[in-house]
Amino acid sequence: MTDTKALQKRIDDSGLKQEFIAKQLGLTSYGFAKKRDNKSQFKPSEIELLCTLLKIDTLEERFAIFFAK
Repeated sequence: MTDTKALQKRIDDSGLKQEFIAKQLGLTSYGFAKKRDNKSQFKPSEIELLCTLLKIDTLEERFAIFFAK
């Protein structure tokens, strides 16, 4: 389960627009929002690309955001 608040904070801090991020992931804005809001799951390749785009470098932060309980 994704920590929606933590992910949104990283997006806001990055200065990137959600539409841009969605496009990089090959998703529509709506599809990205569904994944961000835990209505569907991110694929491992999408998590990897998101970490690159948002400069999430540590395994601890990746785990905390994308594998929250």
